[in-house]
Amino acid sequence: MRRLAMLAVVSVLVGCANSGTGVVPPKTVEQVDLQRYQGTWYELARLPMFFQRHCAQSEALYELQDGGTIGVTNRCRTFDGEMQQVQGQAVAQVPGQTSKLWVRFDNWVSRLLPDLTRGEYWVLYLDEGYQHALVGHPNRDYLWLLARTPEVSTEMRERLLQEAGNRGYDTGKLIWRRSDAEMALPR
Repeated sequence: MRRLAMLAVVSVLVGCANSGTGVVPPKTVEQVDLQRYQGTWYELARLPMFFQRHCAQSEALYELQDGGTIGVTNRCRTFDGEMQQVQGQAVAQVPGQTSKLWVRFDNWVSRLLPDLTRGEYWVLYLDEGYQHALVGHPNRDYLWLLARTPEVSTEMRERLLQEAGNRGYDTGKLIWRRSDAEMALPR
């Protein structure tokens, strides 16, 4: 009976270990070399989100700027073949910590309410060659699987899915990039 009582107490303590602090955020990489990170990244997959609802193919261009900020250009090819583009800027959330960034895109809302329109951009996984990355939001509502090329091997795809799953993201809801061949098919 004592063992059962002790097991119950331990179970309650383990269950309450994070009580009051909310969801534990996902682990990020230690540091991102922004010089190496800059350039074009293709979106392989993403979790559903309102502002990308019409995107069939997306890519982002990151350019290191004076003062340590990063220029961001996001481009989207819609299902109808139209190209859309938005400009923004990223800065470190904590000076010197480059794995957690604030990103703000230039539009009338962000000019009116700058602090309310910035998004969290956390680099969760980055391979040594800076060819594949996993980027997400700490509340796990947003996730992007990125690569330097529009397509990756099955092994790399599985690696990115595993890394996302290990960090608590629901990979079953991912929307995958449409291939160029799929885009050429009549709708």
